[in-house]
Amino acid sequence: MRTALDSNIISALWSAEASTPSIRSELRTARSLGSLVICAPVYAELAAHPLEPGRFMDRFFSDTGITVEFLLDEDTWRRAAFAFAAHARRRRRSAGTSPKRVLPDFIIAAHALLRADRLFTLDPSRYQQDFPDLRLV
Repeated sequence: MRTALDSNIISALWSAEASTPSIRSELRTARSLGSLVICAPVYAELAAHPLEPGRFMDRFFSDTGITVEFLLDEDTWRRAAFAFAAHARRRRRSAGTSPKRVLPDFIIAAHALLRADRLFTLDPSRYQQDFPDLRLV
């Protein structure tokens, strides 16, 4: 089983948030079931974390065995684009009353849907409407 990780999982670990013990436990379980992976947008978002003064991320991913997939295939980009477009249409129809979402969320979800078996995130509601087939942890 391949588990994709959302930015908020790694960020919470690095920041030692209150959820860190449960995140570590879930990561151990996920690791025992298979591999852990992040996609390029997660890597890019994490670059803004205060702990990332230079090569911290690369050492962290190497030490933990988390794979970084920098290359995303056409199917991933198309799935993200179509879901983002559907979200934009819903938002226009609701006169902007629905929450605004950013494109990286759609890329992260499409990557998890097509290149992993599930997505580990601290914000599952963010993905449920636009990616109902995505398994969430």
